[in-house]
Amino acid sequence: MTTVADVLALLDRLYPAELAEDWDVNGLTVGDPAATVTHVHLAVDPLLAVANEAIEAGAQLLITHHPLMLRGVTSVAADTVKGAVVHALATARVALANAHTPADSAKNGVSDALASALGLDVTGPLVSASGTGRVGTVSPQPLADFAAVVAAALPPTAGGVLFAGPADAVVEKVGVVGGAGDGFLADAVGADVDVYVTADLRHHPASDAREAAALRDGRPFLINVSHAASESLWLATLARELEGLGLTATVSRLNSDPWTGRA
Repeated sequence: MTTVADVLALLDRLYPAELAEDWDVNGLTVGDPAATVTHVHLAVDPLLAVANEAIEAGAQLLITHHPLMLRGVTSVAADTVKGAVVHALATARVALANAHTPADSAKNGVSDALASALGLDVTGPLVSASGTGRVGTVSPQPLADFAAVVAAALPPTAGGVLFAGPADAVVEKVGVVGGAGDGFLADAVGADVDVYVTADLRHHPASDAREAAALRDGRPFLINVSHAASESLWLATLARELEGLGLTATVSRLNSDPWTGRA
């Protein structure tokens, strides 16, 4: 018999708590650690639709990348956004846990899954001190072609994939960070990558990075992707680990990117 606590122990082995950023929240949010688990559902975001998907799938545990309550709340009443998720899961006796920044940095977590999907021959982390991101190489190819590789590797989203730099510029050394990565632009420069792939690149950091690059050799070029898409690929790896415990593991088919279309 496998319990919620057993699965949490597996998560901690795979994605150690000491890798968490000090602002992060991880672990069990809803449910009884002693409850029996035979089916685990996996997703990026703990949306109400995802909770209902887990319930309909017959899961006893939902594991998401992002936490339900990263910031403090004063109520989990059923008529609040967070409370609706808590009540839906609790009523159906489905537990909720997450592994956020530990999974970002850990071996075979978010960064490695993203790097593998893009075909990188990984040489190490982007940030050595924390293990954040990955650096690797691909066969030399035009930036536009590599951006197309990125788009094909990720789940499709309304926002698509953007690149900054000459379409015909040849890239070979690549840096990646799943999720919001404009805080690591300086690390991408320090790693001397040709192109940096991440999500949520805001106007001013991206613009400043391109202006600074113009004073060098124009690198790193930038590729901007969906936050949720970039953090979704590791779930298949976790599913295989859970199946190794004799559990059924399913991955959400819902697109949790907030954007649904473009004009």
